[in-house]
Amino acid sequence: MTAFATHEVFNQSPPFEGVDLFAADRPLVEAVKANGGAAAEKELSEFGKAWGSAAMAERGRVANENTPKLRTFDSRGNRRDQVEFHPAYHELMAHSAQAGVHNSTWTADGRPAGNAAEVVRAARFYMAAQVETGHLCPITMTRASVAALAMQPDLLAKVMPVLSTRSYDPSFAPWWDKRGMTLGMGMTEKQGGTDVRSNMTRAVRDGSAYRITGHKWFMSAPMCDAFLVLAQADAFLVLAQADEGLTCFFMPRFAPDGSVNAIQFQRLKDKLGNRSNASSEVEFVGAYAQAVGEEGKGIRTIIQMVQLTRQDCSIASVGLMRSGLAHALHHARHRSVFQKHLADQPLMQAVLSDMALHVEASVALMMRLCRAFDRTPHDPAEAAYMRLLTPAIKYWTCKSAPPFLYEAMECLGGNGYVEEGILARHYREAPVNAIWEGSGNVMCLDVLRALAREPDAATAVLQALAVETKSLPGAGEAVAFIGKAFRRPDGERVARLAVEKLVLLSAAAALNGVSPRNAELFAATRLATNHASMYGAVDIEPSDTRALLERALP
Repeated sequence: MTAFATHEVFNQSPPFEGVDLFAADRPLVEAVKANGGAAAEKELSEFGKAWGSAAMAERGRVANENTPKLRTFDSRGNRRDQVEFHPAYHELMAHSAQAGVHNSTWTADGRPAGNAAEVVRAARFYMAAQVETGHLCPITMTRASVAALAMQPDLLAKVMPVLSTRSYDPSFAPWWDKRGMTLGMGMTEKQGGTDVRSNMTRAVRDGSAYRITGHKWFMSAPMCDAFLVLAQADAFLVLAQADEGLTCFFMPRFAPDGSVNAIQFQRLKDKLGNRSNASSEVEFVGAYAQAVGEEGKGIRTIIQMVQLTRQDCSIASVGLMRSGLAHALHHARHRSVFQKHLADQPLMQAVLSDMALHVEASVALMMRLCRAFDRTPHDPAEAAYMRLLTPAIKYWTCKSAPPFLYEAMECLGGNGYVEEGILARHYREAPVNAIWEGSGNVMCLDVLRALAREPDAATAVLQALAVETKSLPGAGEAVAFIGKAFRRPDGERVARLAVEKLVLLSAAAALNGVSPRNAELFAATRLATNHASMYGAVDIEPSDTRALLERALP
């Protein structure tokens, strides 16, 4: 009988786990410190160790392999419209809630928490995104909903005692009977998409509340305890002013009498990525709801929430890129090719260091934006920075992520392409952040809108960026180009180019406050010249290459 000996496995990188996702990320540590969050380093390191563990990575994998299921009816034929999840998903939600990722930027009565709360919370969100991004959809909407609910103080006062806890309660029960709650949102309809003014869903008064009839083509996170939805107020429809009647409503899963509200989910979306999270199509059949803000002021109300969800789209995208870089660099340091580790091959060093520079600038810019959110209530200059640059930063970071993650996958070769690794999931996950809460063109139009509405404030932001980058290569030319481009009568035609230049300038300024040498490298390769279409097609000195890679992952 011939014996069959199994082969020996060698020259494979070990799993990237058991890592402190905070301490191992020097650009993050320094960006948090530079933007006022240094006092939270210990708690962020504890969070980084928990989320960098093998157990958390396993939860992320299992939650995505066991996707949610819609249970429309119970065994007796009663309509229930419940969404069933694998326990791993609930564990991820519980860990995020326990850390306050869904509410730590607010006080218990719904006011901004201040004291770098946005910066510290963003660091947590960024680390969690490196492990499992899908569950962060209801987390971010819950956090952001408080800004919209503030337009209806009496309703906010009722909701905050439940929303402000750090308990995750997945039970199917009225929100007022639960230990904690989550909120979702429904804005877009089949015929409109981004153009929510074309919404046809209708709200009719019923005493002090409303009954809503209509549909939503995308209802995010249908397992939530309540939703913020947009509908046309009936009074405006009667007056033939439907385009002015869009109103924001709070729609709970259960009506005040404890019955299941008339929210009928038609199906769950079969998505490219974001598979651990449920997204749905829904019909409202006279569903109970309460108005949030004034009738006809729905866009003004919901935009308070959208600014925060856009911020989180950017944070998540940067987190995904950071994870791609870390896995690529970790693999390259363990994998040998042609008698040398990949990480010691000059061409691979060029690729990885260029990627590291992109992530470092993205982290610095992301944290600078979060600092603006922290200071906006008390600082007009920071408020102007936030209004102008939130859509611009979302545009750049979210659209950067998919090609970046493809490059990271390629660094791992075939191991990056298969589903056993995390990078294939990251790659499928990345596009949603550019699409959700406004596509790239919408972001550029929002930048133009901010310029038109507040030209003096926007000019002051650009002048401040010019001062912060005056010593950097290509910065002066970029400032001049941005000013001319936005003054052109056909400015919309070149908006993408102008917005990208604005973000690159902003990233260089943010990085200059964290790592001046790397800000100089970033400006030299992105502002002084057009960056090549492929990572690694730059000339960075070996000493800078080594320093970038050591900062990226010690």
